[in-house]
Amino acid sequence: LAPFAESVSERFKEWLGAKARAGVAFTPEQLAWLNLIRDHIATSLSIEPEDLDLSPFNQRGGLGKAHQLFGEQLPGLLDELNEALAA
Repeated sequence: LAPFAESVSERFKEWLGAKARAGVAFTPEQLAWLNLIRDHIATSLSIEPEDLDLSPFNQRGGLGKAHQLFGEQLPGLLDELNEALAA
């Protein structure tokens, strides 16, 4: 079996592919954040909104910046990633 981080990476690629097929496009900055979120889930098994105020997210503007980038979709996006990646 692949290590957890590797399966998280695989699931993340699948999730991004499914989003793309659904017509959802992310900006490069959003993708950078999504990659950080993926890495956080790989080490912590899940992510909560308050985690976005911790390192490395706080160096990029923290939860406020995440809200700017993803708007009202942020909580749903985090739930979705928790479900898709940590399954």
